[in-house]
Amino acid sequence: MAVAVRGSRGVGNGGFNAALRSFFSYRILVSAMFTLLFLATLSVLLTSRPPTSHDPSMPISGNAYVQRTFFALNSDPLKTRLDLIYKQATDHMTLVNAYAAYARQLKLDISRQLRMFDDLAKNFSDITAKPNYISSLFESEGAVEEDVLRQFEKEVKERVKIARLMIAETKESYDNQIKIQKLKDTIFAVNELLIKARKNGAFASLIAAKSIPKSLHCLAMRLVEERVSHPEKYREEEPKQEFEGPSLYHYAIFSDNVIAVSVVVRSVVKNAEEPWKHVFHVVTDRMNVAAMKVWFRMRPVEGGAHVEVKAVEDFSFLNSSYVPVLRQLENLKLQKFYFENQAENATKDASNMKFRNPKYLSMLNHLRFYLPEMYPKLHKILFLDDDVVVQKDLTELWKIDLNGKVNGAVETCFGSFHRYAQYLNFTHPLIRERFNPKACAWAFGMNIFDLDAWRHEKCTEQYHYWQNLNEDRTLWKLGTLPPGLITFYSTTKSLDKSWHVLGLGYNPSISMDEINNAAVIHYNGNMKPWLDIAMNQYKNLWTKYVDNDMEFVQMCNFGL
Repeated sequence: MAVAVRGSRGVGNGGFNAALRSFFSYRILVSAMFTLLFLATLSVLLTSRPPTSHDPSMPISGNAYVQRTFFALNSDPLKTRLDLIYKQATDHMTLVNAYAAYARQLKLDISRQLRMFDDLAKNFSDITAKPNYISSLFESEGAVEEDVLRQFEKEVKERVKIARLMIAETKESYDNQIKIQKLKDTIFAVNELLIKARKNGAFASLIAAKSIPKSLHCLAMRLVEERVSHPEKYREEEPKQEFEGPSLYHYAIFSDNVIAVSVVVRSVVKNAEEPWKHVFHVVTDRMNVAAMKVWFRMRPVEGGAHVEVKAVEDFSFLNSSYVPVLRQLENLKLQKFYFENQAENATKDASNMKFRNPKYLSMLNHLRFYLPEMYPKLHKILFLDDDVVVQKDLTELWKIDLNGKVNGAVETCFGSFHRYAQYLNFTHPLIRERFNPKACAWAFGMNIFDLDAWRHEKCTEQYHYWQNLNEDRTLWKLGTLPPGLITFYSTTKSLDKSWHVLGLGYNPSISMDEINNAAVIHYNGNMKPWLDIAMNQYKNLWTKYVDNDMEFVQMCNFGL
């Protein structure tokens, strides 16, 4: 029994070992077959030589670069080195070109750097395009010449070093320049918005200043209504002899604003020591003459002062055949310039848009050049604008010796401001030959005129001569000050500045001491005291002379 059992175990072990040897022999056979297959495939790949020529101007990258490098292992180890050097050159050339393009976009003063980048990029291109490198390195079917490759590598490395140095130097600079450029762009954009806002604001201010306020329109209508309702009260009176009395103090006021004229007259009379010796010659247009006459009939001037009210049309010599301004108004081109497309013209030329206002062609503004003919029996007359307030007795003005001069006025120049060069076109040969650009300008608004000297100097003829020459507006822009500066160029006597303080219609910085010491304060500018846009710190100096007891003033809400 025991022998039989041992014999059976021996047979079982022998079968297992045989099976194990059979399995491993099969695995070895399969592995050998796959190894032979792999070696055959590799042999085919290695014996298939790819073309070595390519366009040297095109960079080698990605799969193409890997394939080129892999094949180079079989053919020539120097080709791998060549490919790496070539790729380094093309990468740096791309980087240099990028910085050059960046420099162009900055639009800053970097022309030297831009030229250097451009030259460097060209040098990289020139290296790869050299005939000896193309023939020996890139188009050669044989082995790469090591000496040529070494020279090629040397030149590439030199340029790579220069490129890196340049980029290192300019990178930080470019960052700062970008910030500067962005800041400049922001400033430019804000400045454009500011200019636009100023144009719109100036135009809006001009509209507000030149429009007739509701209260002023109401007052004129009420006065005309009073005239129509009670014609018997307002019959024309005979001229008073005082109107031509040369021994009295005569004033000329030309305006279509009833309330403004009343304030001027009232302020003169209230501050005059002898008001009965003062005569006011008020001239207005045909539309407002009735309202002006009714006002001074309803509210006679205090202290016995005399007021004469006339219309421009009452002076028959003021016609287009004699007056250049009236003749120029008949010019269709001039009418189109001043009366058409006002808003469009103004916003396009904000700095000069005030000169497009047709009021500068109004005869009321140019009457001041005809005073000797309007009042032939007078020797002296004081011209006052309707936007002034008188704070002191003015009789001393008639006692000033003008030394044969025609015009007594306060000069307005300080430093380089308000010189003749600011009002006249000194590029015109006539202006350049006759006048000094540095001559000091003076103010219209309170002027004492010696009418006898005026007639002797023939100033009105001088005014006509220059006004005719300026029909095309090449000598000066519109306004009465430039022709006044020309007409009275050598015939003006400077008065003490305390007689006439200007700027209350635009300058908020005038000291109250200067204002309080002034004989006349002038609201020249757009912020007239009868408008809502008037400056509050100066407005009460005007409103205290408004006749608030007059019923129509109360009805039309003046001063509220």
